[in-house]
Amino acid sequence: MAFFSSIEKRILLHLKKWRKFDMQLFLILIVIAGGMGLSVEAGLLGPLGTQVGDLWATFSIFAVGAALTFLLMLFFSPRNSASFFSQPSWQLSGGVLGVVYVVILTVATPKIGIAMTMIGILAGQISKSLIIDHFGLFGTPHRRIDNRRIIALIFIIIALAMVAQG
Repeated sequence: MAFFSSIEKRILLHLKKWRKFDMQLFLILIVIAGGMGLSVEAGLLGPLGTQVGDLWATFSIFAVGAALTFLLMLFFSPRNSASFFSQPSWQLSGGVLGVVYVVILTVATPKIGIAMTMIGILAGQISKSLIIDHFGLFGTPHRRIDNRRIIALIFIIIALAMVAQG
């Protein structure tokens, strides 16, 4: 009887690992799709900025996004969540960073292309995220910078150089 219980425990342990792996794989695929969406956004913003001006293009993207987010909040947001105004002000600085990001996309994309813009942004994101992870900034868990992460960043910088030369 103990033999079957032991096998059952091992099977359940493996199933839990697979569920965790499946969820992680699903989230990775969602993040990749989101990254693809950012490239499409850059492709849309460049011509729009040329036609209506960089800041109007940025404003239009945020206005449409805000309207969509408002609708999603109406139907899917929990009603008993903490007040927006009770949050620390530094957490709201992401809105400022978002505007800077979109303006950079709008200005840079027509001049250097979508691939260069995205790889440059990726290099900046990875380098900063390594620092944030390493020091556990903004309340994130500590994840030390190791050789693999440094090598990954080097590959991204090499990709940036290769695309710039091509």
